[in-house]
Amino acid sequence: MRPSIYIELSSGKNILIDTSTDLRQQALRFKLKSVDAVFYTHSHADHIMGLDELRRFNVLKGGPITCYADARTWEGLRKTFFYIFENRSQQGGGIPKLEVEEITGPFLVGDTAVVPIPLLHGATPILGFRIGSFAYLTDCSKIPESSWVLLKGLDTLILDALRHRPHSTHFSVSEALDVVTRLKPNRTYLTHICHELPHSETTASLPAGVGLAYDGLSFSFDMDTD
Repeated sequence: MRPSIYIELSSGKNILIDTSTDLRQQALRFKLKSVDAVFYTHSHADHIMGLDELRRFNVLKGGPITCYADARTWEGLRKTFFYIFENRSQQGGGIPKLEVEEITGPFLVGDTAVVPIPLLHGATPILGFRIGSFAYLTDCSKIPESSWVLLKGLDTLILDALRHRPHSTHFSVSEALDVVTRLKPNRTYLTHICHELPHSETTASLPAGVGLAYDGLSFSFDMDTD
């Protein structure tokens, strides 16, 4: 299924990064019970088209869900889901209830610090996110020099690696491994992988501490960056 991640914070808050096209299927399969906030990396279809499925989580939460995105991403979301933001007269079902928060720098969800990581997806600026010792960097082909300092001391990294062949908007496997060499996280999972990377064969070729992400992968990480 499409790349996304569900984070259960020690505070009891539950976060989605992106509302992928498969969100309903993913939520049912993995029995997601609540969503308190959503972080958006960018507004490409495979990362936003499950937004409507937040309606059910509105019911479970009993109120709106706070969504965080930068200005460029909010522009895309408002165009794609115009009926959510423009059709204020409709009171019935069918419209997710959202609280809009624009990302302009680090922010808090409850008492949890979140650091947005500026990335490039081809020529398009997008965001990754860091929480404690964990960072999530999908759909990227370059990490700007100013962002490397934000990624020091990682324990766990999830990183884009589309395929072996070069691509204009995604890291290849070798490019992703160059990032791993520079950052030296304790463990790395490669995500946004395509059908050209057979799981067993590719996993066997990767260095120690690096593996392919997969549907249902779960792990814990330290909220402390020390």
